[in-house]
Amino acid sequence: MSKKRKRGVLKIILVFITLTLCIAVVGGTYLYDTLSKLSENAELKDHIINNKGSIKEKNREEKIDDSINVLALGVDVGDPTSKKQNDPKRTDTMMLIHYNSAEKLVNVVSIPRDTLIRINKKDAKINAAHAIGGVSYAIDAVEKLLDIKIDYYGKVNYEGFRKIIDSIGGVDMKISRTMNYDDYSQNLHIHFKKGETVHLDGEKAEQFFRWRKNNNGTGLSEGDLGRIENQHLFIEKVVENLKSPKIIPRIPGILMTLPKYCETNMSADEIIKYGYELIIADEVELQTLKGDSQYINGISYFLYDKSLNKEILRELHEERVVKMSGNFDKSAIKIKVLNCTKKTGLAAHFRKQLGQKGYKNISIGNGKASNTTKIQLEGFSNKQINYIKEEFEVKKVEKISDNYGKFDIIVMLGEDYANKKH
Repeated sequence: MSKKRKRGVLKIILVFITLTLCIAVVGGTYLYDTLSKLSENAELKDHIINNKGSIKEKNREEKIDDSINVLALGVDVGDPTSKKQNDPKRTDTMMLIHYNSAEKLVNVVSIPRDTLIRINKKDAKINAAHAIGGVSYAIDAVEKLLDIKIDYYGKVNYEGFRKIIDSIGGVDMKISRTMNYDDYSQNLHIHFKKGETVHLDGEKAEQFFRWRKNNNGTGLSEGDLGRIENQHLFIEKVVENLKSPKIIPRIPGILMTLPKYCETNMSADEIIKYGYELIIADEVELQTLKGDSQYINGISYFLYDKSLNKEILRELHEERVVKMSGNFDKSAIKIKVLNCTKKTGLAAHFRKQLGQKGYKNISIGNGKASNTTKIQLEGFSNKQINYIKEEFEVKKVEKISDNYGKFDIIVMLGEDYANKKH
């Protein structure tokens, strides 16, 4: 190849590289500027709330490699007859998003909007906190309820919800219940047939998200708790869309939509960092606070029961010492193997098998008669549970409610195990 031709090829390569870098810089600048707009109108820009309810300046450096708690707030339409833009609005949806940086896991915990709390020394539902005192009151209510610290928040109204779902292309959802509801004051009309698969654009997604009952009084027996189950199904579909390559051409539209309808106290850097980590997380687990519904002075409340939420609280506070990166630290897991049959030697044999796989802290004993082998455990994520089922070769798994930390895993060997050839 001649020197002149070589120079020509080099020029073409340099031009290509230069154009690529320019596009990357412009695209990156556009992305950064767009995301920065999300916090411009935030109520608590550059601030977080401590567990005493007072606002303090956010220290960005302390959260770089740490796990985070993000409170996601979906506010309702307020008074449909009011023309005031800043009328107090309740939170129709409240979710705590906990990202565990060590295990690359995301826990999304839905908080029922009828949850009983105290505001200004009076009983109130947690969805009223935002209407009374804005974002700071909503954050303070969740922090006190769960004894945690909220690092960030994100807020969107129903108009924004519709626009965002449209920007990602909507989702396909199979309808499990017939839904027929009309609220003319809010111009809300919900009509879906059981068994059909519907493409939910923004408007239909809002209808699916908000439905609780039909015009004839039938609907979800558990009210808001049943509605949360529907919301979790919908969120799973949204997560699938966001992880699909099909989302790539929609990114510009998403970026144009978010600043118009969302607000957060996250910086652009934090949005990019945590947004990416949330999308590539190994697992997203959806849960709902447990408790009971009760009427107090004629008003129906959801009573949060701390004793029923040990598993959720353990995950939020990351109390487990055992972490999983690929496999477990098997020597740190406390295991109890119970022989629930009349055949002798089963527990000792199972302990030997586990020992060969690297488990060290294993005790054995006898249990109540059982036909089926099962595992009881506590403090593990869904991904870890699936690993344990495969490792132990046991399909049935239950979560322990009153173990008080004595054992991480209890194996109950039943007749089906006794009948196997060992």
